[in-house]
Amino acid sequence: MYLLVHENREYLRAPGDELQTDLGVLTVPEDAEPGDTVETHLGEPFVVRRLRGPDLFNHLERTGAPMMPRDIGLIVGHTGAAAGDRVLDAGTGTGVLSAYLGRMRAEVTTYERDPEFADVARENMRLAGVEEYVDVRAGDVTEELDALGEEGQEPFDLLTLDTGDAADVVARAPDLLRSGGYVAVYSPFVENSRAAVEAAREAGLSEVETFETIQRRMDFEDRGSRPSTAGVGHTGYLVFARYE
Repeated sequence: MYLLVHENREYLRAPGDELQTDLGVLTVPEDAEPGDTVETHLGEPFVVRRLRGPDLFNHLERTGAPMMPRDIGLIVGHTGAAAGDRVLDAGTGTGVLSAYLGRMRAEVTTYERDPEFADVARENMRLAGVEEYVDVRAGDVTEELDALGEEGQEPFDLLTLDTGDAADVVARAPDLLRSGGYVAVYSPFVENSRAAVEAAREAGLSEVETFETIQRRMDFEDRGSRPSTAGVGHTGYLVFARYE
C-alpha cells in the first residue's frame, strides 16, 4: 500500500488501484515506487509515499479511539520492544499499536473481544503489511491466561494492555513473562491505572511506574515563541512494571 499525496490531501491505495477525486482520475502504476509522481487525467500531480507509523494512525479504519503515536513511542522506548520479541496485547481496537510493533518485526498476539472489531483489525494488519507478525484473535484474553501461561508455553517479552480489566492480566504477569519482561498498561482513567499498579505490586513486579502523557505543540510567530494555547494535550496514563 502507498499514500498518494497532493498538498494536504492523502489517499491510501495499492498498485493497480484507481483513485477518483475532483482533481481527476488516475490508476496507480504497478511499478510505482516511493518518490514517484503520478498525474490524474487532468494533469494534477500526486507524489507516491511509503507508509510509516503515523500514516497508519491517520488512515487505518477505526473502531474506536486508537492509541496515539506519542503513547506508542513511550511504550517502545520504556520497554525496549524490539524485533523478535513476543508480545501479548489485549484490547486490539483499531490495531495501531499492534501494527507499529509488527512493523518493528515483533511477534504480536492480540485479543479483541468484539469479533467485528477483530475483523477490522485483521484488515488493518493487511493494509499495514504486518499479517505475518500480528495474530489478531477474537476473544477475552482473561479467559485464555491459563493456556497462555501453562508450563511448556514460550513466555512473552512484553504485555501491552488497553482494557478495563487490565489489572487481572497484570496479576498473572509472572506466569506469562520471561525474566526481565515488561508490562505496559494504557488507560484514559486514573482509577484503572491505580488498580494496575496495585496488581503489579501484589504480583511482586518491580520498577512499577506511572506516567501521564501530555504533549504541547510549540508556536513560533513573529511576536514570539510559546506553547500552543490549543489545549493541554492529555491522552492518558501509562503504567509500567517489570518481572525479574
